[in-house]
Amino acid sequence: MTRTEEFEELRPLLFSIAYRLLGSVSEAEDAVQETWLRYETTPTQPRSVKAYLSAVVTRISIDVLRSARVRREEYVGPWLPEPLLTDPYEDPARSAELADSVSMAALLLLERLSPLERAVFVLREVFGFGFPEIAAAVGRSEAACRQLAVRARRHMDDGRPRFAADRHEREELAARFFDALRDGDVDGLRKLLAADVQMVGDGGGKAPQLPRSVVGADKVARVFGSGFAWLFRVDVTLEPHDVNGQPGAIFRDRDGKVVAILALDILGGRIQMVRSVINPEKLAHTGPVADPWALAREVNRMRRPHDHR
Repeated sequence: MTRTEEFEELRPLLFSIAYRLLGSVSEAEDAVQETWLRYETTPTQPRSVKAYLSAVVTRISIDVLRSARVRREEYVGPWLPEPLLTDPYEDPARSAELADSVSMAALLLLERLSPLERAVFVLREVFGFGFPEIAAAVGRSEAACRQLAVRARRHMDDGRPRFAADRHEREELAARFFDALRDGDVDGLRKLLAADVQMVGDGGGKAPQLPRSVVGADKVARVFGSGFAWLFRVDVTLEPHDVNGQPGAIFRDRDGKVVAILALDILGGRIQMVRSVINPEKLAHTGPVADPWALAREVNRMRRPHDHR
């Protein structure tokens, strides 16, 4: 097998490691590309190509993560990960860990960890790497990595919800939510939301400003019932789609360009959290992106006659 073939076989794994470390599709793809360049030019053939490439992509991602910290502190409004529509890496033996670790909620919990804790947690808990491989990847002793793993697991367990809905229940609830959203049915929406439901929008200053955070079933139902009704009047369509392994939807304009991506957290038979990404830079990897400002102007023009009634 050539180096290129070996690399391409491992590319899905490398991307999946990098995405969980960075929360960014574009940065993960760049880290994978940089890993290939280093592999291509290394004079010796590694004993384990998988261990070598996983270590390289982890180190590159840790460096990116350290510089990204500063950028994220300066980010306008709430920061959410770039939505992932499909995870390229599959491993039946670790499917539960992989699915759990890619959700928006898990990625935001990972944000609280130091870059080293994050790397150790992802390699150990998500991908099942042994401590010798992890130690080589992060440049720490095995003992230090074990301590980092314990600390990271404690942080993650503290922030995790204690109960989860099964897949069928989640999908059915999401379908009812999106039907009510299309119909502008505020009461119908309210019945599906947890009392303390939260809605968070990430525009990053690159799209019309959403409320930073809306809390409570009444308020969230009204925002969706009234605000989104106008989008549908300017021919925006809603396409249900898994987002980061959870129920979600892609909103497209009349030309099929992506307007926003929505992800739902569903627990205990209710929607607990709605996250929407409308920053065009975070949607670019999903295909052609709509101009959110032009869309907002069109909605405002349509609303004006109604506002003066």
